[in-house]
Amino acid sequence: MRDLILGFHFIFSAYGFWLPNDPRGSWSATIRAFNLLRFGPATKVNTIRSVADQHHDVDLRLAAKESLLYPPVKFTGLQARAIVRGFADALTEHDYRIYALAILPDHVHLVMAWHSRHCDDIAKHLKAKATMRLSAEGLHPLAQYASGTGRIPSPWARNHWCPFIWSAEHMRVAIRYVRANPIKAGLQAQHWSIVTPYE
Repeated sequence: MRDLILGFHFIFSAYGFWLPNDPRGSWSATIRAFNLLRFGPATKVNTIRSVADQHHDVDLRLAAKESLLYPPVKFTGLQARAIVRGFADALTEHDYRIYALAILPDHVHLVMAWHSRHCDDIAKHLKAKATMRLSAEGLHPLAQYASGTGRIPSPWARNHWCPFIWSAEHMRVAIRYVRANPIKAGLQAQHWSIVTPYE
């Protein structure tokens, strides 16, 4: 199977962005947060297409977000820059090759070449390094909710989404999609130094 996989399209959600029982659907099979159970079961879907535009009960979705332990994370421009620096730290340790990167206020899109590490380990590594940078630069969005021992809640959702990229055309489509994401969200185009052109 490895010979067929050219890369990965990672989506990392910020804390509170896409809940496991989102009425539009989610990629979660279980709900681990007790406070979310009253808003319905997990809404797992089996599609790689976005369900963001699906008609849904907006009031229910927003009520569930209100029940979270902490406010949903919204990354600022400075925090986005710190996240990229954290990703750069990860690149120096495992030589990942990133072809496209978009950091939105509530989630991150990242297209990268296939790597010998398992995609789950790559996701954990990238998010951990980004979190370390946010903390080191005094920009952690949930710093005010640190416990008595100093532990700060993660700014990321527990899981991630990672469709495999199977062909050069699929890779180009994914790269175009990620590049267009900030513009679609009303932001400026993003150009990060850690991104390598895809040839």
